Amino acid sequence: MNALQFQQKLLSMQDYMMNFALILTANRDDAQDLLQETTLKVLNNQDKFVDNVNFKGWVLTVMRNIFINNYHRVVRSRMLIEQNADLYNLDVVNESEFDSPDGSWQIQEITKMINNLNDGLKIPFSMYVSGYKYREIAEKLDKPLGTIKSRIFFARQELQRKLKDFHKE
Repeated sequence: MNALQFQQKLLSMQDYMMNFALILTANRDDAQDLLQETTLKVLNNQDKFVDNVNFKGWVLTVMRNIFINNYHRVVRSRMLIEQNADLYNLDVVNESEFDSPDGSWQIQEITKMINNLNDGLKIPFSMYVSGYKYREIAEKLDKPLGTIKSRIFFARQELQRKLKDFHKE
């Protein structure tokens, strides 16, 4: 794939990338920032793309990794600034885009759905969302890495089925 084809393929994915960014960030401005950062990173790393690899999957993996890295950076900076803060009980509702009563209700419903997962899915998924890496979860739960990845994947699938009505623009 030449440079022009690569750029055209990337541009044709912008709407799909924006939808994925909205799912990750739940905030239009943050999603646009993530989209822009991903587009730049993909263009700067065009030489690392292998033609026989799924282009869409590669681009979305780059986006997901940027999102995760940014999340970890924010968590680390909060820890440095608020060393005595109770990170487990952060007031997420007041620091998010869910300030409205509807938003608070959605968070409660989502939390309820996560808590209704069976423990085999809920525990690894909750640890992953809290920032643990797959390897760390596997070590703490004394399970094979593949099992942890599968359980997190199945938890996501189940939540996506249950939450499909929550993400409508």
